[in-house]
Amino acid sequence: MNGMEATDSPVITPLLQTDKNKMQSEDTIDCITEVEDHVTLPTIVGCDETELIDTQSEDGIDPSNIPVDVQKEEAVLFDVSDSGKSFEDNGQENSGEFVVAVLARGKLEEPGVCANRIPSPLSESHLEASSHSDEDVTAESWRRHRKHVFVLSEAGKPIYSRYGSEEALSSTMGVMMALVSFIQSGDNVIRSVYSDEHTVVFMQQGPLVLVSVSSTHQSEQQLRSELLYVYNQIVSMLTQASITRIFEHKKNYDLRRLLAGSEKILDGLLNLVDFDPSFLLSAVHCLPISSSFRDSLSQILQKAITPNLVFSILIAKNKLLTIAQEKMVIEDAKLDPADLHLLLNLIGASSAFQAGEIWTPICLPSFNPDCYFYAYISYLDPPECTVCLLLLSTDNEAFYAVAECKRKIEEAMQAQNALSSIAKAQSYRVSQVGVSDLRHFMYKPFDVPDNHHQLIQFTSPEMEAPYDSQEEKMRLLDLYRDMHGRIHNASRPLKLIYHVAARETLLAW
Repeated sequence: MNGMEATDSPVITPLLQTDKNKMQSEDTIDCITEVEDHVTLPTIVGCDETELIDTQSEDGIDPSNIPVDVQKEEAVLFDVSDSGKSFEDNGQENSGEFVVAVLARGKLEEPGVCANRIPSPLSESHLEASSHSDEDVTAESWRRHRKHVFVLSEAGKPIYSRYGSEEALSSTMGVMMALVSFIQSGDNVIRSVYSDEHTVVFMQQGPLVLVSVSSTHQSEQQLRSELLYVYNQIVSMLTQASITRIFEHKKNYDLRRLLAGSEKILDGLLNLVDFDPSFLLSAVHCLPISSSFRDSLSQILQKAITPNLVFSILIAKNKLLTIAQEKMVIEDAKLDPADLHLLLNLIGASSAFQAGEIWTPICLPSFNPDCYFYAYISYLDPPECTVCLLLLSTDNEAFYAVAECKRKIEEAMQAQNALSSIAKAQSYRVSQVGVSDLRHFMYKPFDVPDNHHQLIQFTSPEMEAPYDSQEEKMRLLDLYRDMHGRIHNASRPLKLIYHVAARETLLAW
């Protein structure tokens, strides 16, 4: 993902020229606007053609592609090097086909142990981040966290810390900035520091410095990718141009003044990164529904359009249902999975979006980091609030026109009883694949055409026993991260890994 370069697209040009995107002062930023549920909406005239972004169903899994367990009593590691493959440092490379299958070394002891369903890793409990800002940074419990993330400015001003208050960590962040400055004085760049128990990764993006201190076994590439997500989430709220302009004017500016109240969004993002493999694979997870039903939802979005409406996105249970993209506005651009991840995190991190109709500016950093879209966010099934409609426009005055599109979509879905069908949709179980002793897998297709008609996706069943506790889920995801890191190792990338561990047999390619 080349998230820091502006996309040359006609849809961005008017946004760059409008005064609405210029910051009026260092102390102000556009706020989320809540609108009452009952408003009189004008009639919309004029429509543009829309084009559907393909979001295939997860139903068509070929069991022949899933490896079958080979019972082994001794550990075996099978690596095949591929020295001709190159990878990007930011961890957002096109990983190609990536499959990890986890198989039991023996059958589960209890025949009915897989019968109970467990929540998806994308469940709301992971989206709602708990606050750790008042945590004592001198306590041993603070040091024992698996992963710390810090954001600071070039002047050493603290901006964000995942655990503990920024004020209490100001001296620590000052030491981090001193390390960065010392290495820069020798015309070099500090990238990482390794110790027996921790990996410290540094990344500088413009005037911001991001640091990850991890006791996990994640690769530097994976940690750098997570830091890039944190940076892009900040950019999504302020835009890269605004951040650059602020620090050009005042190098020791306290950016927390503009990010006040957004800590929960960043906390929620890091929680999602820990539990959602979408970030690891740089792909989107779609809710499994029939192809005909998905097509009917797409047709509904395509018919409800208005000038300057660029993307119509339908989300259910924190997963993607379908996307419609306006053909005449964006012909050479596409929505990146990373931008969709940021949108999903923004919606899931706060219950304020469930209050009614929300109209807020939002930047999509991978699309163009210097401009705002204007997002209309509304849930279609209150009070459950599991089906969310997200409409992105380039016109900051288009609230009523976009709200009329929502009304048309809502009426069409009610006529087809679509909300009831969506409520019944759920992720599939690994037993439905039909492979004996297969416990879990992730599959990301290789041959995805590089055009705006396709959105990179992956498929994965629900986590079931023995991965029915938080500790076991995290252990399984750590195994996935380890296999992914070895497949995409920058110095020795691999084509195939076969590994027999104490509890599972793993195969990745």
